[in-house]
Amino acid sequence: MKQVAVIGAGPAGLAAAEVMAAAGLGVTVYEAKPSLGRKFLMAGKSGLNLTNAAPMDQVIAQYQEAAPWLSPALESFDNEAIAAWANDLGQDMFVGTTNRVFPRAMKASPLLRAWLARLDGMGVARRTRWRWTGWEGEALSFDTPDGPQVVQCDAVVLGLGGASWARLGSDGAWADVLGAQGVGLAPFAPANAGLSVDWSEHMFRLLGQPLKGVAWRAGDFRSRGEAVLSRRGLEGGGIYFVSRGVREGAPLYVDLLPDLSVDEVANRLARPRGKNSFANHLRKVLKLDPLRIALAQEWGRPWPDDHKAVARRLKKLVVRHDGVRPMDEAISTAGGVPAAALDARLMLNAKPGVFCAGEMLDWEAPTGGYLLTACLATGRHAGQGVVDWLTG
Repeated sequence: MKQVAVIGAGPAGLAAAEVMAAAGLGVTVYEAKPSLGRKFLMAGKSGLNLTNAAPMDQVIAQYQEAAPWLSPALESFDNEAIAAWANDLGQDMFVGTTNRVFPRAMKASPLLRAWLARLDGMGVARRTRWRWTGWEGEALSFDTPDGPQVVQCDAVVLGLGGASWARLGSDGAWADVLGAQGVGLAPFAPANAGLSVDWSEHMFRLLGQPLKGVAWRAGDFRSRGEAVLSRRGLEGGGIYFVSRGVREGAPLYVDLLPDLSVDEVANRLARPRGKNSFANHLRKVLKLDPLRIALAQEWGRPWPDDHKAVARRLKKLVVRHDGVRPMDEAISTAGGVPAAALDARLMLNAKPGVFCAGEMLDWEAPTGGYLLTACLATGRHAGQGVVDWLTG
């Protein structure tokens, strides 16, 4: 029996292990942390958005410049296949808003338990607290509770994650190991990240509240999603979707009235104000809630005298911020192993027999089910690549 090592027990690594074990290979999963799937479980705390039910051409388009080389993996294990796989593990699925697909349990732990039980039944072995340190000759080297260990195997799948949430295992330390092997890597960068904002004191009473009914724009990236004001700045799906534009240097704008035109806003502002304060006038004629009024005052003052100029400002309010939050706080990362370093099976050109999957590959996508979709799909694709490489 051919022996394969899977290093990293996130969704990509476990997906690869399942495919390879089903093909009759001997599989051992090595994980540096004391337990498996830690970031997967963290994702489940917000409902475990496993995939997205949009048509697959729309799903694939979310991976932007990485779409052409990710397409074979995404098409071979598409959103319908992912939902069917989860159902087969006893998790009833449903489609929520914006085509997001969730298990009805709304958490990751039941799915992970069922998945690990399946892998146990297939003979997949596990080693926890085994931190991969590279190679010793052709053997894999690990730091373990019992001291340094070396392992011989016929192929390797690396599913080591990106470089965010280091406490859950994704610390990006593997980049130095692969770099020493001649693998050219794209620099890591935060993706789906919040923004740092130095709020003025009058905003403190509003922290923790969700901001709804607005539209965000940074360069080519646009979103109608919500955001939350936090002590650190702005967080939430609406911000995450446009954070790449901010990261790449585009100014960020928020439209506080996305369903009204500039002329419609100006006409409402021209109504008699009487003795109302400017804030009360905004509330009455534009139906703005206190949070949007506060943001208008935070970023819009001093106000011009012309109604149309005020309307334009409310429709394209410059968000004053201090950039994206640190990478370790980001939901995911860009950068890592680029397509040029891989063959069509996701095997490293510089290291035959070593395959890569998941977030350690150089792709990024917004939240909404796309992250886990690509992790599962590339994990299975790499696993099938190992099977093909070893058997044919």
